[in-house]
Amino acid sequence: MNILYFDCFSGVSGDMILGSFLDLGFPLEVLTAELDKLKIKNFQIKSRLVNKSGLVATKFDVETGEEHSHRHYSKIEEILQNSKISQWVKEETCKAFFRLAQAEAKVHGTSVEKVHFHEVGAIDAIVDITGAFIGLEWFGKPKCFASSLNVGRGLVKCAHGILPVPAPATAELLKGLPIYSNEIEGELITPTGAAVLTTICDSYEGLPSMEIEKIGYGAGSREIQGSPNVLRISKGKLEKQGQVKSIHSNTLVLETNIDDMNPQIVDYVQSQLLELGVHDVFCCPVQMKKSRQGVLLTMVLPKNLLNSASEILFKETTTIGVRYYECDRKVLERFIEQIDISYGTVPVKVAKVDGKIINFSPEYENCKDLALRNDVPYKRIQWLVVQKFMDLYGRDLG
Repeated sequence: MNILYFDCFSGVSGDMILGSFLDLGFPLEVLTAELDKLKIKNFQIKSRLVNKSGLVATKFDVETGEEHSHRHYSKIEEILQNSKISQWVKEETCKAFFRLAQAEAKVHGTSVEKVHFHEVGAIDAIVDITGAFIGLEWFGKPKCFASSLNVGRGLVKCAHGILPVPAPATAELLKGLPIYSNEIEGELITPTGAAVLTTICDSYEGLPSMEIEKIGYGAGSREIQGSPNVLRISKGKLEKQGQVKSIHSNTLVLETNIDDMNPQIVDYVQSQLLELGVHDVFCCPVQMKKSRQGVLLTMVLPKNLLNSASEILFKETTTIGVRYYECDRKVLERFIEQIDISYGTVPVKVAKVDGKIINFSPEYENCKDLALRNDVPYKRIQWLVVQKFMDLYGRDLG
């Protein structure tokens, strides 16, 4: 599987994405020809090699004589729909702009229809976002992954005045994603960069196991003392489909010991944590000091959920302290197959290695629901699902 990995150690912007694509071999003449189909006048695109703190990177620039950059989402959509670019590029670009319009509408207390794009409505932003999807199509629409996102810090001047970094609309787009600041002053993630990245990326869990074929560096506009303001994109292939996938860093183990709480509450807390989105949560009986019986409550979770998970533990349990540490994970390729039996449909969780099924499990809650609704034993539902699954996929068992 072809993939692109976005290493956002110095943030991300639309021009940095296109600079990286050009550095990876995306032809500037192809980009120019495709952007001409937008039927927008008064702009020209250029690229050049620059040195960023010792790294050679490609700088992508849009030169425009435009003075008024205020456009509604509907106007941008009209420009795209009336163009002759491919349907896929139209749809994906509209999707990115719509996500941005939703974010702007929320932070400014208005509707998508009434949102005025200021800087993002300018020709250069339209070129950056559309160009990113033109590039992705040229690369064969690869799967995209990204690192945690360095947002910078401080204040940024924009059309609405002086705002905190990340800018409100950018922050809205990045909700739920792993972000951080390494004390670099200024805005490192722009709205255009956030709109593209959050539309195309499937994961922000660190570098996947991949065979790197080529690396591209796209230069940003900032000069940062001792740190290259570049976006690094690695192009390559994901490890053989079905193999064990290693996920490095960005995962924590969070745990706490509890010996003075009604154990019935544990079930409620586990439900709250799973709803939050932790990977796993479990309890083990432990013997505390003075021979008191207690539980060790442990969970595996993405880094960005640390504060929220800790808050649940402090609010819902009697613990007065937690501990956490980084870990790596190995996971199998997993997917869900819907299996139809005479009583209804049951999802079955399937795991593969090297294209062979090595584990499958009917979802308990669905089997339970069918058993209760049809007044039949649970094990009959489970047996029927297993039998049907074996009839369909038995040849693929490892």
